[in-house]
Amino acid sequence: MAPGRGMGRVFLRGRIWWIAYMARGREVRESSRSTRKADAVALLKRRLGEIAEGRWSAPELSRPSFEQMAEAIERDYVINRRRSLDALRRRLKHLKAAFGGLSAEAITAERISRYVSERLLAGASNATVNRELSAMRRMFTLGKLAGRLSTIPPIKLLREDNARQGFVSYAQFAAIRAHLPDYLKDPVTFLYWSAWRPGEMRSLEWRDVELEAGIIRLRPERSKNYTGRLLPLAGELRAVIERALARRRPDLPYVFHHRGRPLGRFDAAWRRAAARAGLPGILAYDLRRSAVRNLVRAGVPERVAMELSGHKTRRIFERYNIVSEADLRAALGKLERYLLVSSLTGELAQANTASLLVARECTVGEKSCDDATPFALQLNYFEGNAPSKTEK
Repeated sequence: MAPGRGMGRVFLRGRIWWIAYMARGREVRESSRSTRKADAVALLKRRLGEIAEGRWSAPELSRPSFEQMAEAIERDYVINRRRSLDALRRRLKHLKAAFGGLSAEAITAERISRYVSERLLAGASNATVNRELSAMRRMFTLGKLAGRLSTIPPIKLLREDNARQGFVSYAQFAAIRAHLPDYLKDPVTFLYWSAWRPGEMRSLEWRDVELEAGIIRLRPERSKNYTGRLLPLAGELRAVIERALARRRPDLPYVFHHRGRPLGRFDAAWRRAAARAGLPGILAYDLRRSAVRNLVRAGVPERVAMELSGHKTRRIFERYNIVSEADLRAALGKLERYLLVSSLTGELAQANTASLLVARECTVGEKSCDDATPFALQLNYFEGNAPSKTEK
């Protein structure tokens, strides 16, 4: 049933039904984009409901452009102090190349699917494309929350099977560190021993260090998952902090710095050092993965290792606690030794059982005790069976 008199109207323009209603003191006309009158009536009822609930926005504002949605998500990141703002902007550059200038309604599931195909052909990984699609999904969600969009196109993420499985042995780490600039040697040593994220290390300030107490406090706002944690200082970690203290600058709050500025990303320097050490392909982030693996293999309980590394869930922790080829070989070596020992133990047990029967028979003079082993004779003696007097 159409709305009653004074509640708006529906009318035809060509083959398309339109609606008209009063809002904020003026008549608003809006296309239903449908040839069916029932669709126009349903749209009119929805608009009247939005007006009554105070959620209505003018039609010209209900279809934001890609640029407006991109601006909204950047503003959302700033308001919520998301530390991945730079990463978001890199993703938005790829999205803008494909969707720039389009309205929200023009960004259809088909266009998004075509974008995914083009990015994969360009060499982007599934994980990279998924981060971009997640940004796109968030853009639409913000638009809907603001009342500017009523629908969100389906955005299906790709399957990710590219979790890193690299790690760095201590010998490899020492080889790469030897080729790094001096100002980076202590920071990477800190990462290898602490299992911290690179961003957490770079943001470390002297107010977080209690050298006398022998601890470092990672503040929640500096942690990726907004959970603070403690890092005890001992051995190599303490030596790193003490060397940093000797280089401390009164005008800088940061523990690690270079040329009067906070330490930045050092991926390029790490890649060059790894190549010079003959170990290309090892990433700086592999230090964290290696530290987690080392903690577990050193016998540290997993709960404690997760507390040190800052992993909240076991699923993610297990992605870092990687089993290497050497681990598998060691496992098979242990299995082989176990089976060998079991086999020898079984043969020994069988031999001793047969000898024990001989020993028991010789105690009553049925057989010679020459075929009984000393072990069987001793066991037989302790069972209360002394050898026969006729036996030597």
